[in-house]
Amino acid sequence: MSSANAVDQLARRLGERLPPDRVHRPGDQAHTDASTLWNGAVTTQPALVVRPRTGTEVAASVTAAQEFGVGLSVRGGGHDWAGRSLREGGLTIDLGAMREVRVEGDTAVAGGGSLAGDVVAAAASAGANVATGTAGLVGMAGLTLGGGYGLLLGTAGLAADNLLGAEVALPDGRLVSTADDPGLLWALRGGGGNFGVVTSMRIRLHPDRGLVGGMVIFPWDEAAKVLAGYAELTASGRDGLTLLVEMTFVPGIGSCLLAVPVWSGEPEHADAAIADVHRLGTALNTTVGPTTQQDLLAQFDQAVPTGMHWDIRTRTIAELTPEIIDLLTGFAEARPGPGAGIGLRQFHGAATRVGADDTAFGLRTPHVVVEISAGRGPDDEAGPYRTWVEDVRSALEPHALPGGYPNFLLPEQTDQVAHAYGAHAARLLAAKQTYDPQGVFTATPLPY
Repeated sequence: MSSANAVDQLARRLGERLPPDRVHRPGDQAHTDASTLWNGAVTTQPALVVRPRTGTEVAASVTAAQEFGVGLSVRGGGHDWAGRSLREGGLTIDLGAMREVRVEGDTAVAGGGSLAGDVVAAAASAGANVATGTAGLVGMAGLTLGGGYGLLLGTAGLAADNLLGAEVALPDGRLVSTADDPGLLWALRGGGGNFGVVTSMRIRLHPDRGLVGGMVIFPWDEAAKVLAGYAELTASGRDGLTLLVEMTFVPGIGSCLLAVPVWSGEPEHADAAIADVHRLGTALNTTVGPTTQQDLLAQFDQAVPTGMHWDIRTRTIAELTPEIIDLLTGFAEARPGPGAGIGLRQFHGAATRVGADDTAFGLRTPHVVVEISAGRGPDDEAGPYRTWVEDVRSALEPHALPGGYPNFLLPEQTDQVAHAYGAHAARLLAAKQTYDPQGVFTATPLPY
């Protein structure tokens, strides 16, 4: 936490370097908005919020914070469940005023505060899709820098794989382009926001050949059968089908399996691929049909609204074995409340064909990420939910691959952090020493 005197000095310095409407203290609406995150359990309060509109203003904010010894954080979309985008008693650089997106041929240039939905909307106007995550309200930069598993992963790869360039405000105040520094681009593609503030990104776009997707609900008493079929179907090597499954609770139905298939391959093969998904079990309801990327992201945003309190853990497994199916279904049945669930995220296709050393992302072989999430209301007791997510994570350890997905790891999970970047840990730490030797930026944890 920074001293009140240092914060006052910083506020004055920022007022000298930036227009006065950029700097906000507690009580200002902009400060309140920036301090409100998707995860309502985060109550961190920065002493100052600055809302720059240009890369130069970002760089000035970074250097000013260091001049007075005030810790800083960077807020993109405010969707980071762990609250790392806020700094208690420090300075938060809120990029929410930097959301402009323009399409240039087969690329999009997006401001550092752009949401995934912003980029998708701009791409749609040009007849294109984008490698994003599953939600539209997530900050595109934060998602991309940590990897970015998404609904088009089989044909478009990770979001990080589609980052072609960036403008970055470094801790020393320089505003640099990765066009002049391929080593920095390598680190940003999966190494997290640990090296500077990404003020703009150049992102590869993919032609929209017509998506088919939606949701299929299967009854819980068929969970073992559906999950066994999921394991077989995802091992088939079909790039065009990316399939997510949630062990969840749906009002009016109760405990169930929610499958989210998205076909982004050749249009003539869509019907057969979706039929394979429907054959996994007895569908209670299905909304699968021709769709758009905007509609797919919107359904996730509606399912997980801002304000719930969340604890999230992950483990990565090579394959969904019968033993793991038994373990997961057992824990799903013992969930502490309807907001707790277990999701399966498939890694396959185009994402596996990126060179192992081409990006900082650590694991390029086919795998499944198990996302253990516990959402509760503000008045619900936190203890049972936190115990449950940790119990599931620990129970999976003997079956899991080393490491985990950096965007969902906490610094104290040192056993997973140590292996999260695969063979790239030493190179990433060298990059950290080059660009941010004083440790100004702390986003996804690095294996110190």
